[in-house]
Amino acid sequence: MTDGAHAINGSYAETAERHHPEHLSVVLKRLAATGSDKISVRDIAIALQDRSFGAFLLVFALPNLVPLPPGATLIIGLPLVFVAWQMLASPHGRVVLPKRIGDYRIDRQTFELIVRRLGPWLQWAENWVRPRFWFLESRSAERLLGIYALILAVVVVLPIPLGNWPPAFALAIIGFAHSERDGLGVLAGCVIGLATIALAGFVVFTAGALLNLVF
Repeated sequence: MTDGAHAINGSYAETAERHHPEHLSVVLKRLAATGSDKISVRDIAIALQDRSFGAFLLVFALPNLVPLPPGATLIIGLPLVFVAWQMLASPHGRVVLPKRIGDYRIDRQTFELIVRRLGPWLQWAENWVRPRFWFLESRSAERLLGIYALILAVVVVLPIPLGNWPPAFALAIIGFAHSERDGLGVLAGCVIGLATIALAGFVVFTAGALLNLVF
């Protein structure tokens, strides 16, 4: 085969991988099968490459979908702010972790157990989310989505009663759809996000109005 044919085939393979990436469940299973005794958070980010934005949005959004005591979102919501900011500002097109976080290591057996438990749920979701209508090819478009994700992440952190769940749900959809290159899924998450922003604004406005009436 000529060098030109190799170049064409290589370019085609890269394009196919970009538009039809491996499922997130497959990537995690392969990482869990590595021979290393421990897996660092940085290893996970590198394995996900340019899909790390979406995957980490999903991972950090999930804890915000369960009932939490007041003030807890200020802590568990901050990683969402960090990932959304990275989506906007990172020059590498993927999440760049602080050294201390990136060096944090998980026993391979523990990681395997997590992947085994998450696997069926991910595979079920992957039946609905698939590569289509991908409109975030350029870094500029991804940065615009990062601005929107950052707004939603800030709403998650705000101390609004029951106000963290809806934007976290929207970010989970956006994150998972982003990791699977599903443009329609990203748009669906954005529409849900708009509704949650409107809801948060209504709650804040109503609370302010009530306080004015009382005082």
